[in-house]
Amino acid sequence: MKTYRINEIFYSIQGEGMRAGSPSLFVRFQGCNLRCRQESHGFDCDTEFVSGTSWTSLEIVAYMKELAPACPWVVLTGGEPAQQLDADLLEYLHRAGYTLAIETNGTVALPDGIDWITVSPKVAEHAIRQRIANEVKYVRGFGQGIPRTVVKADHHLISPAFDGSDLDPKTLRWCIDLVKENPTWRLSVQQHKFWSIR
Repeated sequence: MKTYRINEIFYSIQGEGMRAGSPSLFVRFQGCNLRCRQESHGFDCDTEFVSGTSWTSLEIVAYMKELAPACPWVVLTGGEPAQQLDADLLEYLHRAGYTLAIETNGTVALPDGIDWITVSPKVAEHAIRQRIANEVKYVRGFGQGIPRTVVKADHHLISPAFDGSDLDPKTLRWCIDLVKENPTWRLSVQQHKFWSIR
């Protein structure tokens, strides 16, 4: 049976984006195809996704049912989940009764069948391969402007860059002003960092 390299599976509250506040099971895939300091406008990635172990789809579902038997939402994240995600796993998770969300950097085109797609680009627009999403979310530091995104999405979000678990008030103010000046965009702060949850 096929296996997937998984960094961790946990149950928490979605802390950002349009689904913020929603209880969700998170499946964090091992690995990423980017090195964020060099490729994402100087922001370090704040998530450990280098380590991992092999899981079958059956083991993934069994563990999630144990963690949160009544939770219907699964967030596929990473690293970059699109490097491993395939139609077989999507079909298995849907058959198990889950509604599937993904958080991707957009550099790999996704298979069909994902219920909620969040593209959070970390590369130049020409390198984005997943160009349709429910929401597109850009991290912005002080002085960075509104992007000219190639992603067609229902919701356009700006997320102020954190330094670890700290948010510089100047960066937050900058992002608030960006959204006010560009009202087709919306502010999305990583609330889970304020809530002290992962």
